Amino acid sequence: MKIDPSIIRSLQAEANTAQDVLRVALTGELRGRIGLVSSFGTESAVLLALAAEIDPAVPVLFLDTGQHFPETLAYRQELARFLGLTGVRDIHPDPVQLHDRDPQGQLWAFDTDACCALRKVEPLDEALIPFDGWITGRKRSQAATRANLPMIEHLDGGRIKINPLIRWTPRELDAEMTRRNLPRHPLSLRGYPSVGCAPCTRPVDADADPRSGRWAGQSKTECGIHLRRVS
Repeated sequence: MKIDPSIIRSLQAEANTAQDVLRVALTGELRGRIGLVSSFGTESAVLLALAAEIDPAVPVLFLDTGQHFPETLAYRQELARFLGLTGVRDIHPDPVQLHDRDPQGQLWAFDTDACCALRKVEPLDEALIPFDGWITGRKRSQAATRANLPMIEHLDGGRIKINPLIRWTPRELDAEMTRRNLPRHPLSLRGYPSVGCAPCTRPVDADADPRSGRWAGQSKTECGIHLRRVS
């Protein structure tokens, strides 16, 4: 169902703070109609904490690709328990498609785009069908390709994508994690400022682009879940 324009105007009117945007998105008429997609990565805890304060039952979609670091899977469990999140859903690739298109689990080695499509893009497309919109943790500071990211994105079919943390800097995120005493992803302390699937993620130097360890050595900068046409 297409979201009423008046609700979108309310979201835009509350665009000053992440908390206010999330409150509109997760309560009232939109409650249960908006999913929060989280990688449970190194910067995920703040957004999840803000959402949990408003509605601990918020639907949280985690793409369990089958290629994650063990530390990420453990962190997903730890952080959900710590925050009291009760609506976390593990989204898996279709087993038939895995068997037909990546029977050896090595697709990443020769076609990363195809691997991401199989293990992330297609499963998320399916999981988002019941929702009229979704929330991401993307920030403008993360990459040049995200420098002009809007708070509200209009997607095909009248759905929306909400990016509450667009203005937050790495320093602000770190300070908020410290203030709240939030658990940190174990790999964030071992040179991984950004964590994706294990075969395609490398540690980086302290002064390097935080996302340079993702698909290192390739021109690829996005897995594909955010490469959507807008209306």
